[in-house]
Amino acid sequence: MSELQQAPVKRDVRGTQSFVHTLSSCWHRPALTGLEVLWRWIYGIPALWLIVTQLRGILAAHTGGSYELARLGLDHALLSDPVGALTADPLGAVSKFTHAIDLVLPDLKHLASWMVPLLLLVWIVVSSIGRTAVLRRADPGLRSRPVTLMLLQAIRLAALGVSFWVWFAAIEWASRIAITSPIAAGEDPNLVLYCAMAIVTTLGLFVLWGVVSWVFSIAPMLAMLKGSGVLASLAAAVRLGALKSKLVEINLVMGIVKIALIVLAMVFSATPLPFESVTTPGFLAWWWAGVTLLYLLGSDFFHVARLVAYLNLWTAYESQENLRAETGKAASYRP
Repeated sequence: MSELQQAPVKRDVRGTQSFVHTLSSCWHRPALTGLEVLWRWIYGIPALWLIVTQLRGILAAHTGGSYELARLGLDHALLSDPVGALTADPLGAVSKFTHAIDLVLPDLKHLASWMVPLLLLVWIVVSSIGRTAVLRRADPGLRSRPVTLMLLQAIRLAALGVSFWVWFAAIEWASRIAITSPIAAGEDPNLVLYCAMAIVTTLGLFVLWGVVSWVFSIAPMLAMLKGSGVLASLAAAVRLGALKSKLVEINLVMGIVKIALIVLAMVFSATPLPFESVTTPGFLAWWWAGVTLLYLLGSDFFHVARLVAYLNLWTAYESQENLRAETGKAASYRP
C-alpha cells in the first residue's frame, strides 16, 4: 500500500474531510504533480506551437502578411477597448467581429477538419500513458492498462463533446429568445436577459457535469485496480453504492476549486492594470505568462489530488466491504 493510502478513513467520514488529508499528502509528494505536469506539457507545448503556427498562417494570408487586424475590419479603437465598444454600440461591435470571423471562417473550418481529430487522438494516447504513470506512482500495486485507458478516455471525450454541444445549443436558444427575436420584431435586444440565461445555463451544465463526470474519472482507476476491460470498468463505476456520494462531493468541490483558480488568475492578471502608465508591454507580457504558469501548475496539482482522493476512498470502501463480508461469514458459522 502506498504512503498516500496509509491514513485510515473512518466509515462516516465525508469525502471532503478525507480530501483535506489527501491535499496535504500530495503536497508532500511533489513527484506526483511533477509527473502530471510533465505529460501534460509534453502534449501541450507542441500542440500550442502547432495551433499558433497555423493560425498565424491564416491571419497572414488574409492581411497580406502584415498581421494587421484592421484589414479584417477590426479598428484600433475596438481592439484597444472591446468592453467599452460593446457597451457603447453592442450591435455595431458584434457586426464587426462577425464580419472578421466570416472572412477567415472557411480557412478555420479546413484547419479544424484535420487538426482537431489529430489533437484529440494524440491527447487520448498521451493522457492515458501519463495517467497510468501518475497512478502507478501513487500506488505501485496498480496494473498498467494503457489500451483500456485510451478507450475510456475516448468515451469521456465523447461525453464532454456532447455536453459542449448541449451548452452551445442552449446559448443559441438564449440568443434567439433575447436578441434575434426582438430585433426581428423591431424591438431592442434584451442583453440583460441574454446574459442571465447564459450564466444560469452555463452554471447548471457545469454542476450537472460535476455530478456525472466522476464515472469517467474513476473507471480508468478501477480498470487498473481490477485489471478489467472498458465495459466492466464503467459498470463497476456506476455500482459503487455508498461511495458514489463521496465521489460526487469531491468532484463538485473540484469544480468549485477550478472556478476559484480561474477567478484568482483573472484577478492577478488585472493587478498591474492600474499602473499601466508606468509599466511596459514587456513587463505585462511576462506578468501574464507567470500568472498563466501558476494557474496551470495549480490546476495540475488539484487534478492529481482528485485522483489520489478517489484511490484512497476506494481503498477504504473496499476494506469496509471485506470487513462486512468477513463479519457475515463469522456470524453464519456462529452456533
